[in-house]
Amino acid sequence: MTTTIATALQFFLLALAPLFTGTIQALKARLQGRRGPSPLQPYLTLRRLWSKSTVAPNGAGIAYALAPPLVAACALIALLIVPVAGRAANLGLGHDALALVGVLALARFALAASAWDTGNGFGLMGVARDLMLTVFGEALLVLTLLIGALGAHGSDLRAMALAASGSRVWGQPWHWCGAAAFILVVLTESGRQPIDNPDTHLELTMIHEGPLLEYAGRDLALLQWSAHARQLLVLSLGAQLFLPHPGGFGGALVAFAIALAAQCVGLALIETAQAKMRTLRVPALLGLGALVALTGVGTFVAGVTL
Repeated sequence: MTTTIATALQFFLLALAPLFTGTIQALKARLQGRRGPSPLQPYLTLRRLWSKSTVAPNGAGIAYALAPPLVAACALIALLIVPVAGRAANLGLGHDALALVGVLALARFALAASAWDTGNGFGLMGVARDLMLTVFGEALLVLTLLIGALGAHGSDLRAMALAASGSRVWGQPWHWCGAAAFILVVLTESGRQPIDNPDTHLELTMIHEGPLLEYAGRDLALLQWSAHARQLLVLSLGAQLFLPHPGGFGGALVAFAIALAAQCVGLALIETAQAKMRTLRVPALLGLGALVALTGVGTFVAGVTL
């Protein structure tokens, strides 16, 4: 029964993904003394885009046409790989953490290929920056997932979530290092400050938004929903692998909802207090996060405990 409920919640979260983005935007506006948009604004934007026809640039090829559905499919598969409260049915996709990294990498490759296909200067600029950060960001993601896998003695996300439950794990330095490093993973994968500015409309400073400049209508709606889903994905990972939760399904489900809300508030606070960094300084920040993660791995190997 718990597996059935968790699987139903997985599909429910597919529809809730834009709500988390809207909530963060609304909280950030309140913290900055502005009225701001409604938390439902992303849904209104997606509905408006879905009602419009697509417009392809001259000379666009197969990579441009396939990118939106492929990126959306990867986001869908990734959300189904990640369990809810440590439970999920086997839908033929598995729940391996490294498979999740591969699916996310495929989505990023498809979007990069579409930018090269159209040859738009601003899109290529954004993709070049994104791929530069990917070298460090995906390495950091793998390291943090490795820390989560150490306690579970395997890379199954359900076992990793169970291993991170209870209070015992909070006496392990490697868990604290993983939690600290995963904060940078959330900021990187969701395109938040100080890594990127999701609200920018200046093409010269865009990173994640740059490759989307050539898309319109339903294609753009698919890509924007995929960005919402990717953000929810990393928030779900953080809630289950690095934030406190009990081992039982009911308690873990309540803790999962609270952790998602707390992370939304945390992202709003970070974006309010921290300005965007210079792009060339971001790799140094991610490198520092990798060093923290490697320190956690070292403490696990050495058997250090608090």
